[in-house]
Formats: sequence, C-alpha cells, structure tokens
Amino acid sequence: MIYSKASKVIFVKSTIAVAAATVILLGCGKGGDKAAADGTEVKIGHVAPLTGPIAHLGKDNENGARLAIEEINKSGLTIDGKKVVLTLVPEDDAEDPKTATQVAQKLVDAKVAGVVGHPNSGTSIPASKIYSDAGITQISPSATNPDYTKQGFKTTYRLVATDAQQGPALANYVVGTLKAKTVAIIDDSTQYGKGLADEFEKTIKAAGVKVVTREASNNKATDFKAILTKIKGSKPDVIMYGGMDATGGPLTKQAAELGIKAKVVGGDGMCTEKLAELAGDAVVNVTCSEAGMALSKMAQGADFQKRYKERFKSDVQIYAPFTYDAVYVLVDAMKRANSTDPAKILVVMPDTKMTGLVGNIAFDNQGDMKEGVITLYDFKDKKKTVLDVIKM
Repeated sequence: MIYSKASKVIFVKSTIAVAAATVILLGCGKGGDKAAADGTEVKIGHVAPLTGPIAHLGKDNENGARLAIEEINKSGLTIDGKKVVLTLVPEDDAEDPKTATQVAQKLVDAKVAGVVGHPNSGTSIPASKIYSDAGITQISPSATNPDYTKQGFKTTYRLVATDAQQGPALANYVVGTLKAKTVAIIDDSTQYGKGLADEFEKTIKAAGVKVVTREASNNKATDFKAILTKIKGSKPDVIMYGGMDATGGPLTKQAAELGIKAKVVGGDGMCTEKLAELAGDAVVNVTCSEAGMALSKMAQGADFQKRYKERFKSDVQIYAPFTYDAVYVLVDAMKRANSTDPAKILVVMPDTKMTGLVGNIAFDNQGDMKEGVITLYDFKDKKKTVLDVIKM
C-alpha cells in the first residue's frame, strides 16, 4: 500500500463491484491506450527506449507506469467532481537525443497532463526544454546527470539520486573497500556515462588514487578489446565504466578474456539482472550502484514484484518502481490541485510530500529528491545482491 500524506491516495484491491464500474488499460497503441468506460480521459505521457540495445530497460519502465495507471483506473479516480480515466501515451525515444525532442513535441501536441520519462540523461535533458516551454511536468525515473535539474526549468523533477552522489559513492567504495591505488576509467560518451565518470574521477583523485588512463567509447560499442588491451599494460586495480548494461556486459566479459584481473565498477545503467547474461561468468568481478532504493529493501517491494510479474510475466529489471511512483506523484498533484490542467498541476508539484514504493518523496527547489539513496550491489551466482544502502 502507498498513502499520500497530502491526498490519501489509496490502492484498493479489486472486487467484483469495483471491476464492474472501472477500467483496466491493457492495450498499447500508437496513440495510447483506449479507455473503455465513461469518464474524462486524461493522458499521461511515457517515454523510454523501446527499440535498440536497452529496449528491455525501456519496456520495464513503461510497464511500471502502465501498472500504476491500471490500478488507479481500477480503484476509480475523481477530480473536481468528475470521474477521470487515465490513458497511457507511450513513445519510443530509441535512446537518441534528437528522437527524444521529436517525441516530446508529440506528447505536447497530444495534450498530456504530465510526462513520466525519459530514463536516460542524454534524452531527458534535450527533451526537458520542450516540456518546459509547454508548461508540462516531467518526472524522470532515472536520469542522474545533475545538469537535468540545473537548467532553471520549473517543470523538471526526478525520483533518483544524482551522479554527484552516485559517482562519489562508487569512488568511496573503491577507496575504502577495494583499497585501490590505481584506476582506469572508460565512458560511453553520453551525458549519463561521461557525467558519472567525471563525478567518479573527481572523488577518486581527491582521495589520492591514480587514474592511469581515461578512455571514451560510444553507447553502441560491443568490441572493447583495443581499449582494454591498452589498459591491460597499466595493470589498474579497478576499471570504472560509465555506461549501460548493453555495453558494460561485453566490456566486462572481454576484460576477463584478456586476463585483466581488475575489478569492474559501474553505475545504475549497467546494474541490471541482464548484465549477468551479457558478462557471463565475469560478472563476479562487477560491483555496481543504483541511484535509488533496492527493490528488495522497499517496504512494499516484494508485493510490487509479485503484482508486476503476474501482470507482465517477467521480473522487474530496475526502475519500474520509480515510473510506477511517478504516475502516483502526478495523480497526487492532480488531487491537490483539484484539476488535470498541466499549469495547475505544475503549481502544486513543489509541495509534493508522500510515501511511495521508493520511500519518502519530496523535492528540493530544483526538483531533486530531498532524500537521495544509493544502493551498491555485487553478483553472486549471477544474481544481483545488495552490498550496502547509502543514504545521502
């Protein structure tokens, strides 16, 4: 159960009486899901990469938002005395900045009440100006680059800690636990990967650890042997990678194949269950972080995992709980504003104070979480295992 302190949003278990009068949104069409009951349709936009190498993460995010909308419609939603039926409008940004701005404009033109997305910093940041110009609230479930909320826009919010917190948390683990003296750093040249690597590098250097090399790849790379061969000669204690699982997996596997003994550390982009599949046995060398609370540590995490699996026939990848909560944050704002008008939603967003799956949700004056959390993981028997939870 999740209860908003401000508006008492309550999740109600389905009953025959409720089911007879409400809607479960199941389909996914180009223009959004179709409501099948009388009521005022209110559109919620969702954007994620649904094609390309990290489509599995994008679909996970979409599923989280969809589950929230289905539950809200099932329990019934009334705003300003009128029954409201939420409709999810899903878009694919393909992890591409240009595409991100195009689909952002599509959502503006579709007159959505708010947007959940984008998951990547490299797409969230360019798209954020489109939403700002239109006065539409954007809640990213996982964009961690600090610049996302430093642009002065009143529309940008996020439900995770930033790389200014995640990078140092990883670096402190490398220094304090791994006792590393030398580190090699690689990033995928995206705003996320480079930004995380930059924050890590600042902290690691301040701690007196030597950075033996800093290399750049790209977010479509699968062959890292040239970079790794260069790194092998410097014999670093640790390789830090700023990037996603689709590239971090092959990098980790190829490092092991080349006989590199260094531990590999990375951020939330590569910290998924799929990393074990991509890295193979070499995943045992990985320690990674998430910019939020681990599902296993969430008070209602097990129940959410059960409901998610029943609905989508798969396990949560990583940020589905955050997109789920983002929908509830928007609905909480609608209730407090007593309106579905984007301008009125935006006015009350700064006063958000509620308890969600991910913990206490309240924002500072930039739209960042007041209570950031970083979770560290390693892999045992190819399964992500929580090492530590760090409250920022």
